[in-house]
Parts: sequence; C-alpha cells; structure tokens
Amino acid sequence: MDIRPVPAAATYDLRHRVLWPDKPAAYVELPEDEAGLHYGAFEAGRLLSVVSLFVDGAEARFRKFATEPAEQGRGIGSALLRHIMHEAARRGARRLWCDARQEKAGFYQKFGFSVDGPPFYKGPIPYVRMSCAVPTQ
Repeated sequence: MDIRPVPAAATYDLRHRVLWPDKPAAYVELPEDEAGLHYGAFEAGRLLSVVSLFVDGAEARFRKFATEPAEQGRGIGSALLRHIMHEAARRGARRLWCDARQEKAGFYQKFGFSVDGPPFYKGPIPYVRMSCAVPTQ
C-alpha cells in the first residue's frame, strides 16, 4: 500500500460514493478544500481510501474519511489514519478531532480518540465529536 498526497478533486468520487451517495456529487466538496491536505491510500495504483486534513496551529481536524466498502476491514483506513496523525504532529498540531458517524466511534477509540459531547445529527445520521492528543514525533 502507498499513502500519498492527492489533489482535493481526487477525493470527491470516493467521498460521494461512500459517505453521501444519495446527495448530489457537489455535496461532498468543502469550501475549505483548497486549504486542506488531502491523502489517498493506493494499492496496485487503485485509490482505496481518502481523508482530508486541516491544520490550524495546535489543532487539526480531519474530514471526509472514506474507504471503499469492499476494502474495509483490511487495515487500509487504519494505516491512513495513523499517517494523518503523524502528519498533524509534524505540522505542529497537538490535538486532532473529527465529527464521526456514531456507528464508527469504536474504530476511532482504538486510536485513542474519545467522545467529546452528545450525539448530533447530519440529516438522519447520528454523529459524535471525537478528539485525541496527537502523538509526538
């Protein structure tokens, strides 16, 4: 597997198909995408997982984390999450957070994330805010 930076536009198809297939494709484009750092996990040249990282001083947030459904459970998303945790640290962040689908909270807890507050909804989907200390280099 190869993890490398990608342009924001390279994340859109996977974001759309995995996260919000019932919405218009433009729904997964973020106004702040131009300021973000976007990463893809590739295997045999095929893009299997994407995530976007936004660093603001000592705090970083990741958004639009999506892995091909048929490839989930193979460690690809885990490798990509570890990569952005280290990248956030390298760029000076001390805290990393995300808005996670509530059903995925257990995945993030394995990496040291904890829930920061009550569930909230984006449409019919329950989310929780989660955060962790960024590992030092």
